[in-house]
Amino acid sequence: MTTILRDWSYRYQWFYDTVSALAALSVGGEKRFRQLFLKDLAINPEAKVLDLCCGAGQATQELVKYFQDVTGLDASPIAIKRAKQNVPQAKYVESFAEKMPFSDRSFDLVITNTAMHEMNNEQLQQIFQEVSRILTPSGQFIIVDFHRPVNPLFWLPIAAFLWLFETETAWELIKTDLAQLLNKYGLQVESHQLYAGGSLQILRSRLVP
Repeated sequence: MTTILRDWSYRYQWFYDTVSALAALSVGGEKRFRQLFLKDLAINPEAKVLDLCCGAGQATQELVKYFQDVTGLDASPIAIKRAKQNVPQAKYVESFAEKMPFSDRSFDLVITNTAMHEMNNEQLQQIFQEVSRILTPSGQFIIVDFHRPVNPLFWLPIAAFLWLFETETAWELIKTDLAQLLNKYGLQVESHQLYAGGSLQILRSRLVP
């Protein structure tokens, strides 16, 4: 089911930004939310980095501060246009994540920030297979996305958010064992951190040589 609020969040950047800022309060604000994936990340400025499903470039904006070679990929031409305006320092590719137009072993680091919940299980498998293909040996894949809350107090807020702004694929994701699915495609999870009462997860996986 798709609500009118979800439609607005895609159509109007100001509405999307407002919703994102409110949702980020649970982890200490938007600035901290955008930088969560950087925690414990070994920074090599020369690494080739892909912001997978980059949207309007929120994570891309953080990545270009630390890396010289950043590419953003998204299937939406509107998102790519916004990302180019917001973060002109990066390169951009309009493409589906299930079939990326990159050669094998192209990236040292792939990050996807709150985008995998948009995908059904078949798409997730295709995307993880593609990530495994484009990562360099020992390359790292970081996923930031929803998780089934471990604190009961967070169930109502996350349920309301998913109902208002997401579709059934988000509900499917919080029931999915992502670590097991990643392992199927040669990506071994090194750490799995939970935030906001367990409603947000960060998985750091590495391509097994």
